[in-house]
Amino acid sequence: MDQPEAPCSSTGLRLAVARELLLAALEELSQEQLKRFRHKLRDVGPDGRSIPWGRLERADAVDLAEQLTQFYGPEPALEVARKTLKRADARDVAAQLQEQRLRRLGLGSVALLSVSEYKKKYREHVLQLHARVKERNARSVKITKRFTKLLIAPESAAPEEEALGPAEEPEPGRARRSDTHTFNRLFRGDEEGRQPLTVVLQGPAGIGKTMAAKKILYDWAAGKLYQGQVDFAFFMPCGELLERPGTRSLADLILDQCPDRGAPVPQMLAQPQRLLFILDGADELPALEGPEAAPCTDPFEAASGARVLGGLLSKALLPTALLLVTTRAAAPGRLQGRLGSPQCAEVRGFSDKDKKKYFYKFFQDERRAERAYRFVKENETLFALCFVPFVCWIVCTVLRQQLELGRDLSRTSKTTTSVYLLFIASVLSSAPVADGPRVQGDLRNLCRLAREGVLGRRAQFAEKQLEQLELRGSKVQTLFLSKKELPGVLETEVTYQFIDQSFQEFLAALSYLLEDEGVPRTAAGGVGTLLRGDSQPHSHLVLTTRFLFGLLSAERMRDIERHFGCVVSERVKQEALRWVQGQGQGCPGMAPEVTEETKGLEDTEEPEEEEEEGEEPNYPLELLYCLYETQEDAFVRQALCRLPELALQGVRFCRMDVAVLSYCVRCCPAGQALRLISCRLVTAQEKKKKSLGKRLQASLGGSSSSRGTTKQLPASLLHPLFQAMTDPLCRLTSLTLSHCKVPDAVCRDLSEALRAAPALTELGLLHNRLSEAGLRMLSEGLAWPQCRVQTVRVQLPSSQQGLQYLVGMLRQSPALTTLDLSGCQLPAPMVTYLCAILQHQGCGLQTLSLTSVELSEQSLQELQAVKRVKPDLVIAHPALDGHPEPPKEVISTF
Repeated sequence: MDQPEAPCSSTGLRLAVARELLLAALEELSQEQLKRFRHKLRDVGPDGRSIPWGRLERADAVDLAEQLTQFYGPEPALEVARKTLKRADARDVAAQLQEQRLRRLGLGSVALLSVSEYKKKYREHVLQLHARVKERNARSVKITKRFTKLLIAPESAAPEEEALGPAEEPEPGRARRSDTHTFNRLFRGDEEGRQPLTVVLQGPAGIGKTMAAKKILYDWAAGKLYQGQVDFAFFMPCGELLERPGTRSLADLILDQCPDRGAPVPQMLAQPQRLLFILDGADELPALEGPEAAPCTDPFEAASGARVLGGLLSKALLPTALLLVTTRAAAPGRLQGRLGSPQCAEVRGFSDKDKKKYFYKFFQDERRAERAYRFVKENETLFALCFVPFVCWIVCTVLRQQLELGRDLSRTSKTTTSVYLLFIASVLSSAPVADGPRVQGDLRNLCRLAREGVLGRRAQFAEKQLEQLELRGSKVQTLFLSKKELPGVLETEVTYQFIDQSFQEFLAALSYLLEDEGVPRTAAGGVGTLLRGDSQPHSHLVLTTRFLFGLLSAERMRDIERHFGCVVSERVKQEALRWVQGQGQGCPGMAPEVTEETKGLEDTEEPEEEEEEGEEPNYPLELLYCLYETQEDAFVRQALCRLPELALQGVRFCRMDVAVLSYCVRCCPAGQALRLISCRLVTAQEKKKKSLGKRLQASLGGSSSSRGTTKQLPASLLHPLFQAMTDPLCRLTSLTLSHCKVPDAVCRDLSEALRAAPALTELGLLHNRLSEAGLRMLSEGLAWPQCRVQTVRVQLPSSQQGLQYLVGMLRQSPALTTLDLSGCQLPAPMVTYLCAILQHQGCGLQTLSLTSVELSEQSLQELQAVKRVKPDLVIAHPALDGHPEPPKEVISTF
């Protein structure tokens, strides 16, 4: 009996052997059998993939052997050929091929044959494993029944900051509901046919990214997604994998997800383009340094979880595999350097319609669902917060308890902090009186655990840690922690994690207010540790800090004292206040200095329309989010006293950003200044509508800047900000828009604000793009009798006809004393018109600055004439000062 040959190991050698075996088998066929083989071959193939008929129609045995190995790879090609030979009634040749294959390629190749069969087994395993999901109260429900469709906006224009508070309603025009059609579109190619290999699902905490990712995995296994594109899909929870001790290879991680240890993992990895990896929570991946900095490139190399996941993320590992990455909205900038050029989609939560569906799924009892939904719908603030699925779950949970007790939800909640605290209160109030102190103590210990985890970047906790805090088996553990069983080396490892990461961050913030006065600080450190850590770029403490500020309002502190039976120290609040006030000196970007780089920017012709955001977070805006979360005007006003200028640079404003900024501006103390530099002042949806309007206008053959059309403009994105400026308590004295594209709607709303702002005395419009209609509307506002603006600074990138409106308003502006046109281009006719206005009896201007404005000899003479008529008027220009300089060369043509 012949001994089998040593099996081949080299990929190139296996390909050559497979081609040789195929050719030998096909040459055994008659012409009729070969013809039948070709016809049968076009109808066979794993996952419906078959060689196009055009390549098969005239192929001989040599061509067929080549086509099979090139199209399927060595082992799959042999299996396809074997099955096709049997269907073509050449069973003896099929048997010979199988025998030769075992002899030449070894038993390992037989396992390779089972990849297509194993795929079915794996899909069934995934369907069974993910058919049910655990709710946050540990109840298990079917994923198909509990999953409520979310709005997903493909190709989001910009990652938005996490929203805490009344959130902007998702824009239906941009977003699609998360059905199989939308999920299938995520990996669809662009207009040029290029298919994205990495898709990023981004969104704030609790928005439903993980649930959406699990639903994608489930739908793939059910045969609804990526058919003919993905053979195997794997769910990789980044936080959980990062906390596993020891080293593991990617092959090990894949094997852990298979139904048995006999999975053909090497064969799966042999075709990486057919694999999908779902990396859930990629924002938890740390920046690697030293020896760990090099990403893993070998799927069989045992390495730390950070290196393996980092290798997948950066495409150093299996570069042709498909990646679906979920991350918090603030993180894509930090991940950008590792991701390359991903296709982004924004998870925007529930639409109004889906909020209602969620309520009915949650309550199941139609009468109660209708009553609860109606109550929340009437509470505008609470209803807006329910766009976040986790917040919606909390609200439903609290309402269900209230309805069961025959009570109503009487307290309105303006922020996410207040909603989360309401949930804590419901837990405490539902406990029997005798158990109250025990539950309070358990919650304090749970808050300690949360804080230690947040500061140490840990989301998984061992049973031993719960036992040390006497939490194991407690009501608190059941309500707030979910149990996970992980395969260990010798036995199953049991770990616990919070029902939602955002809830861990909330409880960590709450821990600082539950510290007893005079008691030594815990190992996790006092509130200073949190605030100092949050001053670092890309801090993972952002949400915890926001929650902390939300708990510092007088109302929330009273709630905590009532529910926990303790006295909350004012020390934490004062320490937070000092930290905010200290940001005026130490905060990066709070009031940016003019550098050589920014000078260069000021000299540019016009602002960039699509300036890319840097990777650094916008720290001043984040600080305003913290202040907004307090909803305590006096505290915000006191905090802003030490921050005389708020400078926001490169912000792509969303409605939530504007709501936050508007609230803080309404609380501005006297002397406050606001600068918006290189910011985008329209939402992506408004921008699309505007470009469509331009195309329609062009097709109609004209433009209109009449008063009628401007009055019909919809409210701008900044409308709430300008409304806040008119509040009687607002003391904002200076507003500057620099290097922004200012739409007409913004000009109209700002013009309305100029007429009523009680404290605004200075307006700066520097290097913005303004239309003629926009300048006219702003001029109308400045000329209004109640306008208090005394100083206007204007720098336009080019000569604009709209300047005539600005100059013309000097005749009737009651308060304006200083006009700075430095850097503007003033043609001779405009200077002539300006001089005529300056001599008008209604003009009360005291200072006109024309520094760096190029003027002709005639224009200089006209300005000199004005000075003789109005000797008290100061006109600042080098050629008009006490030591006249010759005017810059003026080229005249004759």
